[in-house]
Amino acid sequence: MNPLRAFTEHPASVGESYTEHLAQAGCFGVRMIGAGIACLVHALLPFVFERTGSAAIAELNDRMIVNRRRVPRPLASTPRLPL
Repeated sequence: MNPLRAFTEHPASVGESYTEHLAQAGCFGVRMIGAGIACLVHALLPFVFERTGSAAIAELNDRMIVNRRRVPRPLASTPRLPL
């Protein structure tokens, strides 16, 4: 079992290196936390941050799904090795 594989398998599956994935996932997390806080404030004060949560979701969806580099998936008959 290669311990390095735990850090590289998923990033490679989405077409990123470990450091690229670290930066992307970190930015997503910070954006999600900010949007979550805005949603909590909006729950108390419904006249503020009226579109912040939905705008963040749309933006992150575009960044993650629409702009994702396409990586060929392995064939279903290809066995996956255990970690």
